[in-house]
Amino acid sequence: IFTFTTTNLFAQNTNQVALFNGKDLNGWNTYIGPPLDDAGKKLSDIPVGLNNDPKHVFTIVQQDGEKIIRISGENWGCISTLKEYADFHLQLQFKWGKLSWGQKKGKKMDSGVLYFSVGDNGVDYGAWMRSQEFQVEQGNCGDYWGVAGGMEDIPVIQKSDSEYVYSPSGEMKTFSAKSAVGRHCIKQGDAENATGEWNTLDLYCHRDTSVQMINGKVMMVLYNSRQFENGQAIPLVKGKLQIQSEGAEIFYKNIMVEPLKEIPLEFLK
Repeated sequence: IFTFTTTNLFAQNTNQVALFNGKDLNGWNTYIGPPLDDAGKKLSDIPVGLNNDPKHVFTIVQQDGEKIIRISGENWGCISTLKEYADFHLQLQFKWGKLSWGQKKGKKMDSGVLYFSVGDNGVDYGAWMRSQEFQVEQGNCGDYWGVAGGMEDIPVIQKSDSEYVYSPSGEMKTFSAKSAVGRHCIKQGDAENATGEWNTLDLYCHRDTSVQMINGKVMMVLYNSRQFENGQAIPLVKGKLQIQSEGAEIFYKNIMVEPLKEIPLEFLK
């Protein structure tokens, strides 16, 4: 697993943009899906909706002298950028809180960063747009999920009848809801810090190739990003960013993006 130092990656680049301004959620929408019971069953087909957050799922809090984003996890939904991004490097920090809710209560804390997000809100589980998911979940940070038609080709080694683990030397398989291997691929290794400590997430996307990294370690390289639309696979290389609320309290800060001309070759080995 290739490792590099994540500290101040943007220091020499004047093209970086802060997606979180350190004050409020200006530049983001919120979206909350239908209310769920403790088994994950919808209590209504009507979503709470766009920029409507009566339970204050998405707030800005002060912690250790800085303002950060708190996502309570009480409802399933997301914050999503107003802008779309292609050919970019995203970096952010996250750490787990203590609260969990509903079907996730007492289980692994869960969230996720969804990229190349397109189309309507709420098409996956009533909460998220079609996208590619960089999984953020205790012990599973760096996994891949195809969301509502997202598809990727990933080299893997088969672990069990239904589990496939990323390996640079593995056999290329297509992951999607409609593929034989399913829409979930497991990352290589484990780089997450202890619960309660900040982690650094880096996502490199150039054309249809992506690299998902946690704390300076490559978790997975994904190829041929595309989406299933009207019976056809078409490219999926640009879209909004979504950060999930999925039953667990989590904090995010230092959300930065910069244009990317190419993915560093050492990350693709």
